[in-house]
Amino acid sequence: MLIILLGPPGAGKGTQADRIVKNHGLVYISTGDILRKAVKEESSLGRKAQEFMDQGQLVPDNLVVEIVRERLKEPDCLNGALLDGFPRTVEQAVFLENVLPEIEAAIDQVLLIEVEENELVERLTGRRVCCDCGANYHVKYKSPKVRNVCDQCGGDLYQRDDDTLTTVKERLEVYKKQTEPLIEFYQERDLLYTVDGNKEIDEVNEQINNVLKEL
Repeated sequence: MLIILLGPPGAGKGTQADRIVKNHGLVYISTGDILRKAVKEESSLGRKAQEFMDQGQLVPDNLVVEIVRERLKEPDCLNGALLDGFPRTVEQAVFLENVLPEIEAAIDQVLLIEVEENELVERLTGRRVCCDCGANYHVKYKSPKVRNVCDQCGGDLYQRDDDTLTTVKERLEVYKKQTEPLIEFYQERDLLYTVDGNKEIDEVNEQINNVLKEL
């Protein structure tokens, strides 16, 4: 089983990904993780990726797809994998579509977690992190007992730079330009299933489980 998880920043992909891999015995794959792994292990593909990274350039789509393909060939992926954050663009999706037959693999389902933009903004700008232990809070959904003080260690809570209103809106615009075209791409292939991410975490997970149990 090969599943792709799509959704804008703040949609709850990380939370649902954890549940999906546990509930369905899948391997979790993110491009960031496997790129770092390839570079650390100094594989031939990792060395190529490092050359671009050293020059401050993005790793080309075809190289990223090759690294993903090699990861999918590893034994632990025989029972299936969940791709989170990849593909990010239609170009990457086309490359992936072309290489999967070479390893006798195919995409079974693309899950899109949709959340209204005002809700995304509220979720992201409301996040707070402890500067000492890294614990996560939210001013609305998971507030500390004492304002701006960590329940666990007493450290100060702060807002990350990428959670400010300006940065959040920029991140959402990037998503709209780069990733939203994937929705039509996978709709045309009858692979897309849209999940209502505005609901509670358990309800979102139930929607996902209902789809995956049919595969």
